[in-house]
Amino acid sequence: MSNINLIIEERAASIGKFMVGRLLPFRQKRMVGPFIYIDHMGPVKLNERDNFDVLRHPHIGLSTLTFLFAGSIMHRDTLGNEVEIKPGAVNWMTAGKGIVHSERTPEYLRHSDKNMHGLQIWVALSKEIEQMEPEFFHIEQEQIPTWTDSNLQFKLIAGEAFGKKSSVPVYSKLFMIEIKSATKQLVNIGEHLYGESGLYILEGGIESEENVFEPKQMLIAKDSSLCAFTSQANSTIYIFGGEPFPEERFIDWNFVVTSKELIEEAKHKWKAQAFPKIKGDENEFIPYPSLTKK
Repeated sequence: MSNINLIIEERAASIGKFMVGRLLPFRQKRMVGPFIYIDHMGPVKLNERDNFDVLRHPHIGLSTLTFLFAGSIMHRDTLGNEVEIKPGAVNWMTAGKGIVHSERTPEYLRHSDKNMHGLQIWVALSKEIEQMEPEFFHIEQEQIPTWTDSNLQFKLIAGEAFGKKSSVPVYSKLFMIEIKSATKQLVNIGEHLYGESGLYILEGGIESEENVFEPKQMLIAKDSSLCAFTSQANSTIYIFGGEPFPEERFIDWNFVVTSKELIEEAKHKWKAQAFPKIKGDENEFIPYPSLTKK
């Protein structure tokens, strides 16, 4: 990017027994557009004794986006959905006034070696709809817009950009774009972006203003309309962003809303186990932590 304002390095964080690289929230940049939480999961190899198990837990006021590069996760929620997510597909769950879900290694993989690698993302909802009824959508890989331009491979995972619209039913003006480059070349896409933007390097690297940036870094632009950089050969990057909200967002554990009162209500409700239960996954759950760091 020709106008880098901030560089965010992945920071190690734990989600139960599983370590991730956290990008957002960051102390100097809590959100990028409506994106408020981005974790890079893996890559990690799990043997027959290890499984990816994020136990039953609640959300309010946000949408979750799960996007895998490798591995498989079985999603279950209190709306009755039980869906396996595989690489290239998108799980899009909108919590609204409240939903509970779990994410686990599917049963048929639990006693074998497997890999896990992907992104776990939270998108804040606008104040007007943060208490909407919860929803869930699963979008297969074939439904995601993909195209090639100047030897660059593009995928519009969510939102709107480049005159295209993803099948993921988002609720605000945003974009999540994958760009793959087999050769070293200039990438100039600022005219297609809007609002705020952050560029995450998954593999390879980019060059900007005689600086080289490598994987596990997210670069925040001063002005998304000036987004231009040189992509190194065999690089994969993701660009997140969109129009920011005017109101502050409060984040406490898995709750993201504009009202501290709504967070307190959700905390008490979860501690009392008054949220609905997941059919087939009723027993184990993640307790509300006594101290949270986000």
